[in-house]
Formats: sequence, C-alpha cells, structure tokens
Amino acid sequence: MTIQEQLAEEQKIAMKAGDRQTLNVIRQIQSEVSVAKAAPGFDGEIDDDLYLETIARYVKRMGKARDEYEGLGERGREQAEKLTFEIDYLSAYLPQKLDEAATRALVDQMIADLGAADLKQSGQVIGAVMRSGEEVDGGLVSRLVQEALAQ
Repeated sequence: MTIQEQLAEEQKIAMKAGDRQTLNVIRQIQSEVSVAKAAPGFDGEIDDDLYLETIARYVKRMGKARDEYEGLGERGREQAEKLTFEIDYLSAYLPQKLDEAATRALVDQMIADLGAADLKQSGQVIGAVMRSGEEVDGGLVSRLVQEALAQ
C-alpha cells in the first residue's frame, strides 16, 4: 500500500471517528503534495518518494515552529502541543534516524577512516557521515563531530 493510499484510508477513518486533529494533518500533507506537484520544473510522479520528501520537509518546518512556540511559554503551549501531535503522527511515515549512540559510533568510524585529527577536517567528516547512506540528524552529526575533533 502506498503512502497516498494509507493516508486516504486513515482520512476516512478519521472522518468517521470525528478526529479533527488527524484529519487536519492529513489534509495539510495532501495540500503540501499538491503544491509540490504544481511547482515549476516538477515532472515526476506522485509516488512514495514525493510523499516522503514532502512529509520530511513539513516535519522539519513544524519542528522549528514548535520550538518557537515552546519558547513563548504558556502562551504558545496549545500550538506547540498541536505541532507535536502532527510531528509524531507524520514521523511514522519517515525512515527512522539513528539514535545518538549509533550516530556517535558512525562519526567515530568516519574520523578513524579519514584519519581526521583536528577541527579543520570537520567538514570532510560531516560530509562522509551524511553520504554514508544512514538516516542521521545533520545537527546531531555536526555537534558530535565538533566534540570529537575538539578533544
């Protein structure tokens, strides 16, 4: 079953159950995919790759927005909770990223493979980790590389 089919099925279930929160996030993703499809230069198909790219971009944007709302304290609490639900719901469709321990092991391996010894080589190490084929958090990789090479 494709992601598009899964979302359509979950949309039907949410409509029957009156689950507005789930319904809203599914409709938002469908809207984001329509925008991506209509973008100049798009000549691909509406497939799982398009949905994965769209969901990943949306989750990243909403993660940043959630952080801003959380910074507002009590005034932003309700919106932050809404965004947390959306992120959690959509994350089920995304490939799971390596946790911090596994990312640290990958970073250490790349440092050893490249023979990196100082911070001047951090870009090479970060690039190698990002090209490794593993699903990693770029911010976490950068922090771990900086910590490892600063020692």
